[in-house]
Amino acid sequence: MRVAIASVQVPYLAGGAEALAEGLRTAVAARGHPVELVTLPFRFFPPAEVERSMRVWAEEDFTRLNLYEPDRVICLKFPAYGMRHPSKSLWLCHQHRSAYELFDAAGAAPEEHALRERVHAFDREHLAAFAPRCTISRRVSERLARASGLASEPLYHPPPAAGLHYAASPQPFVFFPSRIEHAKRQELVLRAMKEVRAPGFAVFAGEGGQLGPLRELAATLGLEQRVRFVGRVGRDEMLALYASAAAVCFTPLDEDYGYVTLEAMLSSKPVITCSDSGGPLEFVVDGETGHVVAPQPAAVAAAIDAVLSQPHKAALLGRAGRAHYTRLVPDWDVVVAKLLGE
Repeated sequence: MRVAIASVQVPYLAGGAEALAEGLRTAVAARGHPVELVTLPFRFFPPAEVERSMRVWAEEDFTRLNLYEPDRVICLKFPAYGMRHPSKSLWLCHQHRSAYELFDAAGAAPEEHALRERVHAFDREHLAAFAPRCTISRRVSERLARASGLASEPLYHPPPAAGLHYAASPQPFVFFPSRIEHAKRQELVLRAMKEVRAPGFAVFAGEGGQLGPLRELAATLGLEQRVRFVGRVGRDEMLALYASAAAVCFTPLDEDYGYVTLEAMLSSKPVITCSDSGGPLEFVVDGETGHVVAPQPAAVAAAIDAVLSQPHKAALLGRAGRAHYTRLVPDWDVVVAKLLGE
C-alpha cells in the first residue's frame, strides 16, 4: 500500500507534531509500505494567509500526483485534512486552536472574528467526512466534540526514542524539558522554587522566546543557586537528565498530548503537573504516578518538596508510572494498523 502523510509546517519551528509525523512515517515504512510525508508551509498570520491555506488544501487533489498517487492518506493537522482523496484517515493533532479555545474574543479585530467563523465552517465540512475519526489524545477528542459536535477515538503513540529511556539513581533535582514559552509555564515552576524548602534544584532544558525573561526572573528572585538553564541538549544528555532526576515537572496550560509526561514515565520518574494541564492528566494519577496540583507556585512547591524530601516514595511513584505507561500506550504497529485499516 502506498501511503501519504498530509500535514503542515512552520519553517524552522519543530515540536511534538513534527516528531509525531516523523515517527509515523518511520513506523509505516517499517511495515513495508512506501510512504511520503507531504507538507506545505503554514502562516498563522495575518488572517488572509490562514484563509489562503484553507483554500489551497481544499483544492489539493491527491488522486492526481503525476502517476504516483497514494492508496491511503493520513491527515494530521489543520487545514491538511481538507485535501481530496477517496481513502483518507484522520489522526488529529489539534485544530486551529487560535479559532477555538485560544480565541480572545474581547481583543480580536473584526477580521479575526470573521476568520474564526470560516475556520469553524471548514472544520464542520471536512472533519465530518472522516469515519472513523482518531485524535492523539482524549483532550483533543474532548475539544473536537465540544467545538464541532463530532465524536472521535483517542489513539496514543510512543514518544521519540521510547526504547532508549532508562532509570538511574535519583539525584536532588527536578527536571523540566520543553520549549520555553508562555504556554509551557516554566515560570510557574521557577516561582515555586522560591518556596521549596527541601535541598535541591531545578533544571530547565530547552530554548524559546521566554528563556531571556526566565533567566532575568531567576536573578530577581535570587534563585541562581537553585535553578540551572542548560539550553538545547543532545539526546544522550537528555536521556541522562531524565534518568537521574528525582521527578519531572511538566506544567503546561491545556497541552494536546505531552511527550514529556511519557518520557518521564519511561524513565520511571514521577510527574508533577497541574489540574489544567490537559493531556498529561490522561497519564498522571495523583498520588499514584505523580502529583496533580493547582496551577499555583505554592502547590507546585509542595509537590517538589515531597519528591525531594521523600526520594524512596518518589521512586515508587516513578515505577508505578512506568507500569501505567505500558498499560496505556500501544506500540507503533498498533497505531499504523488502525490508521491504515489493517
